[in-house]
Amino acid sequence: MDYEVKLEIFEGPLDLLLHLIHKNEVDIFDIPIAAITDQYLAYLDLMKALNINLAGDFLVMAATLIHIKSKMLLPRREEEEEDPRVEITRPLLEYMRFREAAGDLSRRDILERDVFARRPSPELWEEAKEAAVVPDVNLFQLMDAFKRIMDREHPATQLTLRLEQWSVKEKMEDLIGHLKTRGAVFFKEIFDGSRTVSEFVVTFLALLELVHMGLVKLFQASPDSDIRLLPSFNKTGEDDNGNTLPIPGIDH
Repeated sequence: MDYEVKLEIFEGPLDLLLHLIHKNEVDIFDIPIAAITDQYLAYLDLMKALNINLAGDFLVMAATLIHIKSKMLLPRREEEEEDPRVEITRPLLEYMRFREAAGDLSRRDILERDVFARRPSPELWEEAKEAAVVPDVNLFQLMDAFKRIMDREHPATQLTLRLEQWSVKEKMEDLIGHLKTRGAVFFKEIFDGSRTVSEFVVTFLALLELVHMGLVKLFQASPDSDIRLLPSFNKTGEDDNGNTLPIPGIDH
């Protein structure tokens, strides 16, 4: 039985492009289109391997990047004054302005309401507040972290998704159990004890589903530090307002 993650709950193709531009530390006005296109397509391959449902926008952007890449390889004619990369630079700049404006309007509410929905302990809350100045961890940062772990534990192994042995629901319950017991867990720790590629993949899918459900929040103390998982529920499965949440592995 296949398990599919709906990508639209996370980010879109412009977010992936911005992630790659930031990761490569390049100027948005001077994008190395060949390298960015290859990396973009590699992300799509990884998402397909993980059974992440790709919205049509991602495929349209892939076609656009390939088209621009091919134009950049051709000799420039004198009458062609506009850089082919403008086709993606303009929407990227507009999207950045929109995202920054939205962030300015809601940043205070997000930090106090959505990102860290409960206060597990004074020490952990202080650490979380310090980490909150870093932008939210997005899907592509999670994928980067997952790929690093896979490259270390299972180098040169093709990702395959086999759910006959490992259940996403069971892995969700395992993660919930760790968070109930410890209050917070590092990203790399959720793979401790995983032995096969399939188990690694299913564990990662379970985390994506918990993030989708709003049961797990993510933060990073710095761009190079490990991602930390924080539950948005207490040990009885309730949020700060006393509402019972539909949490796998908790009987109500």
